[in-house]
Amino acid sequence: MLPWAQRVLVEERGWLTREQFTEYLAFGQLLPGPNICNLAIMVGDRWFGWRGSLAALGGMLGMPMVVVLGLALLYGQVADDPVVRRALGGMGAVAGGMIMATALKLAMAQRKRWRWLIFGVLAFIGVGLLHLKLLWVVAGLAPIATLMAWLALRRANGVSSAATGADSSSGPGQTRGPRP
Repeated sequence: MLPWAQRVLVEERGWLTREQFTEYLAFGQLLPGPNICNLAIMVGDRWFGWRGSLAALGGMLGMPMVVVLGLALLYGQVADDPVVRRALGGMGAVAGGMIMATALKLAMAQRKRWRWLIFGVLAFIGVGLLHLKLLWVVAGLAPIATLMAWLALRRANGVSSAATGADSSSGPGQTRGPRP
């Protein structure tokens, strides 16, 4: 569902930029529940408030539920057919390819923030290739990423206050920032 949502929301409708989609998805991953449902709720709220959130969530769950139940009934009839089993195996490979393509598109949207993609690559190596437990990978990478983000924000805030003409020698009662 995620590759389809990215294509529709970003490429076809233009409701979100790739950067916004990535940020919404990242925030949706922090919330409990399926990422795609969290994304639908946030996009619905952005455009139509709480009513949009309800409509988006209903749209994400209603029709797919009917389709999945129909497919489950159909699968129950043909589950033992070897052709069906091979077809489903091929569909799994296609789904994996679509997820990888979406990941690459989202990574390209973050080119300016390439340093942060290193943590995603390291997490993939740790969990996917080395078969380490996710808890240990996150426990190892999160403090480092948090420290780097804090240092980057501190540096950026230092640059922005110098760029606005802030004077660190302001006396009591004087405001800091650009002068009128």
